[in-house]
Amino acid sequence: MEIILSSMPENLEIDVDIVDTVRRAAYKVGELYGLDNAEVSITFTDNEHIHEINREYRKVDRPTDVISFALNEGDEPEIEGGAPVNVLGDIIISVEKAVEQASDYGHSVEREVAFLTVHGMLHLLGYDHIEEEDRKEMRQEEDFVMEKLGISR
Repeated sequence: MEIILSSMPENLEIDVDIVDTVRRAAYKVGELYGLDNAEVSITFTDNEHIHEINREYRKVDRPTDVISFALNEGDEPEIEGGAPVNVLGDIIISVEKAVEQASDYGHSVEREVAFLTVHGMLHLLGYDHIEEEDRKEMRQEEDFVMEKLGISR
């Protein structure tokens, strides 16, 4: 699986441990869900930028922790000439919000960014939490992946 990492703004300083944790969590989802030929873009940002994105795309006027934009929600055309890359979509993580939430929830920043990455990846795979039954299923999957990562609550 290919993981494309970026920052917005570009000069946003991200601790190398956070980058490593996000990469490891995304790879683990790829491994567990058979995403060998997949690509995901993950952007690190701050509360200001994720607030703008949340307001524009979700019509929610506040910062959030993670937003996912899935690209595989419809039928894709057949591509001739080799196996096409499965472009899953984009995940945007507010590192600032992750640090705040880790403190609020009393666990490590590593655990929080891993969870947000897993949560975002599962959204790209079609999981959701709008309905209660879907929320329970998604939470089970999140717990499963976090366990496989060796990161507990």
